[in-house]
Amino acid sequence: MAALELTFLGTGTSLGVPMIGCSCAVCRSPDPRDQRDRSSILLRTPELSWVVDTGPDFRRQCLRHHVSHLDAVLITHAHSDHIMGFDDLRPFTFGANASIPVYASPETMLSLQHTFAFAFNRQNQFPGYLKPDPHEIVGPFLLGATTITPLPAQHGKVITTGFRFDRPGLPSIAYLPDCKQIPPATLQALRGVGTFIVDALRYQDHPTHLSVAEAIALAEEVQAERTFFTHLSHDLGHAELEASLPANIRVAYDSLVLRFD
Repeated sequence: MAALELTFLGTGTSLGVPMIGCSCAVCRSPDPRDQRDRSSILLRTPELSWVVDTGPDFRRQCLRHHVSHLDAVLITHAHSDHIMGFDDLRPFTFGANASIPVYASPETMLSLQHTFAFAFNRQNQFPGYLKPDPHEIVGPFLLGATTITPLPAQHGKVITTGFRFDRPGLPSIAYLPDCKQIPPATLQALRGVGTFIVDALRYQDHPTHLSVAEAIALAEEVQAERTFFTHLSHDLGHAELEASLPANIRVAYDSLVLRFD
């Protein structure tokens, strides 16, 4: 097994691709890279496995990738396309004493505890129910030998939490799927990462997401060795977009696996 393996469970925006009721070229595309579940990633190391976000497609994503064990869940923010598969974590907490650590900012944790009060209040202790173990993110923390640094970013009126993953002997990885403005401290933490995964919603400007041009400019400022675009809408066809990008910027797609040794 690789020292770290990152799988893109989903690379789409909130409506997914294809979008219900749409007959555009991308929604009708035969290219499997244009079929996009809501954005999420899975990280596996020799000692631990965890996901970032549990959107509405989470169950199908786990089945597709044979995810039978998780040690933790990280949540970027409480928008529905990132949390509405949260109850599908139930199989990972089967058993009377089982639970799963959930990491989120204090604001996001409060939203999770409101939306999924039935799980967090622990009033029903049936062994098959979801039993989250909340951990508020207030700074860097460890999952096994991986240091995880929170990367706050502005996403409309919401502060989302991206993540930087650092493991001894490996290039760092940063994941920032929903953002529009990057605070100076986050930008400093991003500079020089090995792999940068970032929001690139569409060609046109958007009030809460980076456009393709803005994502390219951010990637150039970060100066990562390589960048992958994610959280893509149906305005972006994979092949056409990738052909227009600099050589060190690629377009992520569902089921793409990155291995780090």
